[in-house]
Amino acid sequence: MAIEAVIFDWGGTLTPWHAIDPAAQWAWVCEPHFPPAEAAKYAAALHAAEDELWRLSRTDQRSATMSTLFELAGVTATEAFVASYLGAWEPHTFTDPDVPDLLGYLRAGGIRVGVLSNTMWPRSWHEEIFRRDGVLDLIDAAVYTSEIDWTKPHPEAFRAAMTAIGVADPAGCVFVGDRPFDDVHGAKRAGMRAVLVPNGDVPPYTAAEPDAVIARLRELPQLIESWQGVTRS
Repeated sequence: MAIEAVIFDWGGTLTPWHAIDPAAQWAWVCEPHFPPAEAAKYAAALHAAEDELWRLSRTDQRSATMSTLFELAGVTATEAFVASYLGAWEPHTFTDPDVPDLLGYLRAGGIRVGVLSNTMWPRSWHEEIFRRDGVLDLIDAAVYTSEIDWTKPHPEAFRAAMTAIGVADPAGCVFVGDRPFDDVHGAKRAGMRAVLVPNGDVPPYTAAEPDAVIARLRELPQLIESWQGVTRS
């Protein structure tokens, strides 16, 4: 079947994977906003709350928001606190240099571009990152799980992405991600083709069998052309 859309995971796929120490990051975020003893207490509470919400995402595929995280940790997130949090994350958010040309190639070929991200962040934070990196206008639709009930690999998350991008048949979709369980297993279960961009820090999931594996996003056009029967001269 012709490929109508390519839907991408965000962290670790459209952005290169970075190993992060969440406990140290929360400590850095809290330090300017609380006295030392309170800063340590709130950093630990935020780390624990984040761990619990991501655990529920893995085990129950239930989504959460930053408001849920802050409430669970007992933290009032002021504008200044949120600014510190986003500042801590900024170095880990820059879009892969391959992405602008790749998304332009897909759209020029009449293939819609989507994003489906397991995230607690609001849409506005993601869109600001894409705007900063000059790719927001190259994305036809995006679904952030902070706005729906489910996370990947739940089929409803993938169906929400299909609805957003306007594709009815999952066989016309390719999903690209770095997580064998969330991305490959989820996409295959939803009826999509799945492309894995592996990185060694993500846990394996032996039941997930991608349709293809690529080392870099720049390899995707040739793969899609092979599936569509296009021969490069």
